[in-house]
Amino acid sequence: MIFSFLMWLLLLSCQTSEVSEAPAEMGKREEIEMVSEVPEDQPFVVVLGVAQDAGIPQAGAYSHPGWEDEALRRRVVCLGLVDPRSGKRWMFEATPDFRGQLHDLHQLAPRERTVPDGIFLTHAHIGHYTGLMFLGHESIGADGVAVYAMPKMHDFLSTNGPWDQLVRYGNVDLHALAADRAEELGEDLSVTAFLVPHRQEYSEVVGYRIDGPDQSALFIPDIDSWEEWDDLGTRIEDMIASVDFAYLDATFYANGEIPGRDMSGFPHPFIRHSMERFADLPESEKAKVRFIHLNHTNPAQYADSEARAAILAAGFRVAEQGEIVELGM
Repeated sequence: MIFSFLMWLLLLSCQTSEVSEAPAEMGKREEIEMVSEVPEDQPFVVVLGVAQDAGIPQAGAYSHPGWEDEALRRRVVCLGLVDPRSGKRWMFEATPDFRGQLHDLHQLAPRERTVPDGIFLTHAHIGHYTGLMFLGHESIGADGVAVYAMPKMHDFLSTNGPWDQLVRYGNVDLHALAADRAEELGEDLSVTAFLVPHRQEYSEVVGYRIDGPDQSALFIPDIDSWEEWDDLGTRIEDMIASVDFAYLDATFYANGEIPGRDMSGFPHPFIRHSMERFADLPESEKAKVRFIHLNHTNPAQYADSEARAAILAAGFRVAEQGEIVELGM
């Protein structure tokens, strides 16, 4: 089973060939490089999706080349967390692509239990929680899957259909999170939610810090802007410095990628702006950044694009489905 996943991962790397395009001047990478094999005795994170909520290509975007070339399709943003020591698996987000992502996670870390041991949600936008529907009686008919959510998100799921049916039928077991409080998942393995400024129509919005025995990862798929976070007392540069890997909101590359629309007020930091802001960081800090949550218009989705080349030349990376980062040494 692990072999089949690695063959899939190898195929994906051949399709995207990001690493081979990386210029030599990207600086030291040894301490935080992706692993090439599935860790057998230490926790690790695997990227299960990199796209914005609506996927790549999006519904109705008939001119996107992904309709003709499956290699250009991308699933909605999602991380998996595996602890081989305990045999447990978790997911970050329950996306519309939940079926395929759960399958990929199971291929990577097969267990008798078909469902994940827990799902951590960031907020109530369509790409981040609607995959919970597959836990219901029309599909898996799961029994008590732990779903971790902040208080407003917890209440949203408990009091609105069809999600409240998952609670009443016992398909999910809601666990209320608190900002900046670590959830202990096992020996030297924890997850901590933290609030970020983003559209809050139905719930709070959080990012996550994942801490393993030796390394840690940051996951911020959605945020309005780094500057609004500054105003709330948190600098993204400090967060990057505190971890080994940083998966950051990169929904759009730059203003102008959606024809006929002024994107200056869009509630996401453009990749180009993030690169300008991070320009003075040491190369070792830049190398931690993996841009994720790409809209179907974002040219950085293509390995051979000028946008991707500019990102790599500046010392950053674009997250790829299937990449694995180890949390233990």
